Amino acid sequence: MKTISIKNSNQQYTVGKIACVGRNYAEHVKELGNEIPDKPVIFLKPTSALIHSGGKIIHPAFSKDMHHEVELVLLIGKTIKNVTRTEAEDAIIGYGVGLDMTLRDIQNDLKKKGHPWTIAKCFDTSAVVSEFVLKSDYKLTLDEEISLSVNGQIRQKEKLNIMLFLPTEIVEYISSLMTLEEGDLVFTGTPAGVGKVEVGDKLVGEIQNLGKLEALVA
Repeated sequence: MKTISIKNSNQQYTVGKIACVGRNYAEHVKELGNEIPDKPVIFLKPTSALIHSGGKIIHPAFSKDMHHEVELVLLIGKTIKNVTRTEAEDAIIGYGVGLDMTLRDIQNDLKKKGHPWTIAKCFDTSAVVSEFVLKSDYKLTLDEEISLSVNGQIRQKEKLNIMLFLPTEIVEYISSLMTLEEGDLVFTGTPAGVGKVEVGDKLVGEIQNLGKLEALVA
């Protein structure tokens, strides 16, 4: 079982599943040559992919093009299904910073063949998370800046409020497809600026006023 911890607390949550949104920032959609979606693009990561800030991202030998994707991550606090936007807001109890590591060469090959992205997204150490902050301790405004640096150089930097689908919309939509449960995580998509990382690179992801994570590519 994998768990996540809460900042300034001994409280922990057991993670059941990791739901992720692709193509949620227009400029990122364009940089990868995709079409703007009319509803959230959903995929899953297994909990075996999850590691914490300070851990090592293991570069799989079967890929030559691993990319960083920094994201706002939502912590779900109760079991929900087919909820309204208001109920979705109530179900989100905390926020964290996440990295959705992606094997871009593998993903592109799978897309050309019309196959699922699973191999490109679900490898061990492909989901990195910070400590989480409870909504009761910090009210997210979406005016916060999200950023990612590699070896001290900024690669991604944007405001959360330019998401195509906002957190409550995402949770509402996912709940129409599957049950979300206490401890589930929702990665909300990445802004433009994704790029290749190499073994030895140090990644630092941060959301203004919320927190940050660090990880080393090994």
